[in-house]
Order: sequence, then structure tokens, then C-alpha cells
Amino acid sequence: MKLSEQVKPISYLKAHAPEIIRTLKDNPRPVVITLHGEAKAILQDVGQYEETQETLALLKMLALTNRQVEEGKLRPASESFARIRKHLADNQS
Repeated sequence: MKLSEQVKPISYLKAHAPEIIRTLKDNPRPVVITLHGEAKAILQDVGQYEETQETLALLKMLALTNRQVEEGKLRPASESFARIRKHLADNQS
């Protein structure tokens, strides 16, 4: 994806906001908004934004897991599942 093809000055955004918003629905590429020639903001479809946030959350979980593995904070799967089963059983009582 080439962001350089999606760069618009803020004046363009002001004049064409409804058109840009409609375009985001059909074209999921973000639009870079510039002010005085400098990139200042990204305009993105809500669905794409949510997908990006979910991806970042998964990546954070993976990074945390990798750190815990490096620190030796591991349990055998059988022990983990036994704890989960016990927790579920305690909550049903």
C-alpha cells in the first residue's frame, strides 16, 4: 500500500469531506491529511480501524506470552486445564 497516493491537504478534506468518507467505505486504504505540507493525521474507515486494533491486541498478547516464556513462567498444559476445570466447577457450585 502506497500512502503517498492517498495524501490530501486539510483544505481538500474541508472541501470534500463527504466524498472522502464515502470513498473510505469502498477503498479501505487510509488517507493521510497534511497541514502546511506535513503529515498530521490519518483518516481511516471504522472497520479498518477496528481490525487494526484487534491485530495490535493480538500482537501484544503474543509479545507478553513470548516474554513469559523467556522468563520461564510456564506451566504444563495439563496443569493449566486442571486449574480451569476446577475454576469452572467452583463457579457452578
